[in-house]
Amino acid sequence: MPYRPGRHFLQVPGPTNIPERVLRAMSRPTYDHRSAEFMGFAAGLSSDLKKIFRSSGPVYVYSGSGTGAWEAALSNTLSPGDGVLMAETGHFATLWSQMATRLGLVVDFIPGDWRRGADPAQIEDRLRADKAHKIKAVCIVHNETSTGAVTPIKAVRKAIDAANHLALFFVDSISSLGSMEYRHDDWGVDVTIGCSQKGLMVPPGLGLNAVGVKALAASKTAKLPRYFWDWGLMTPSTEGNYPQTPSINLLFGLRAAVDMLLEEGLDNTIARHARLAEATRAAVQAWGLDIQCAVPEHRSNSVTAVVVPQGIDADALRKIALEQFDMALGTGLGKVKGRLFRIAHMGDTNDLTQAGALCGVEMTLPLAGIKPKASGVAAALKVLASKAQPGAQQAAAE
Repeated sequence: MPYRPGRHFLQVPGPTNIPERVLRAMSRPTYDHRSAEFMGFAAGLSSDLKKIFRSSGPVYVYSGSGTGAWEAALSNTLSPGDGVLMAETGHFATLWSQMATRLGLVVDFIPGDWRRGADPAQIEDRLRADKAHKIKAVCIVHNETSTGAVTPIKAVRKAIDAANHLALFFVDSISSLGSMEYRHDDWGVDVTIGCSQKGLMVPPGLGLNAVGVKALAASKTAKLPRYFWDWGLMTPSTEGNYPQTPSINLLFGLRAAVDMLLEEGLDNTIARHARLAEATRAAVQAWGLDIQCAVPEHRSNSVTAVVVPQGIDADALRKIALEQFDMALGTGLGKVKGRLFRIAHMGDTNDLTQAGALCGVEMTLPLAGIKPKASGVAAALKVLASKAQPGAQQAAAE
């Protein structure tokens, strides 16, 4: 391909942009993963990952994807024929339910329209109806990457408790961890699933499980087959002794990324994502386009899914953005293929880069046959100016 000057805008909701600091960390020479030096490194990383999940329990890091981390959560805690309650919030919730079925679990899949998060009241009703307690786990996607719809996890925990049900509670935080408010312990989650290539700003290749006491107890009697994903084998990794050869250089990158998040401060990271999300939604609304998530309070702070008008092919729009402006936008998945595109605002991004991405979309729209009603970029800049970063406010005051 010919040289293309300027920066490539990677605006897909994972993998996200990799900071230079993370790239440099991964480029260091690898060394013996059985050495005392590596074990100390891995133990320190495991301890600091707890701060990201806001969890007091172990965090297991696998060489694998978020899909593998899904499987680890299920296979370590459940037995063939166990019931699991899931909610259809989008493409990834659907895939997780398909995995559960193939593993031999009985899935009660609450149907949804892919335009909102899961309804805690429906979850409570299903659990109250389960008098025999055949449902052993409730599995929820916190931030549905395919639709930009968020489920209120704290409210789901309250629903489980209100139903007086003993089901374990599993949450997919893959596209929310490191980008949005998430509290494993405070929200009563038993297993949180994460991965490396979204808010954690590392290339794909690491899957994570943050595990609570109830889930660890369930793993002692669970009968689903497991080996690679076995927490029992991974337990020594909390002291840095991995049972298999780990993805050493990805772990170097993860160490750098965790340091960056802790240096920024998680509260500041969350506020930054909220500000960029609000600006992006303001742009979409100014253009006169529809946001896939129909419930404002359920709208994601890491990705916005934008519905294109009838007669417009969203993937054709994405092709124009890539070819004309060197910008990659997220595609529609599953039921919404061709009907929407996704603008990410997660990971290593700031006001200026997000404004640049929105400018690229605004230039793409008329080329794709969509006439914006107003300037979305202007609307976004107004939001960003009114909600300046803490550092910018301090500099202005000085």
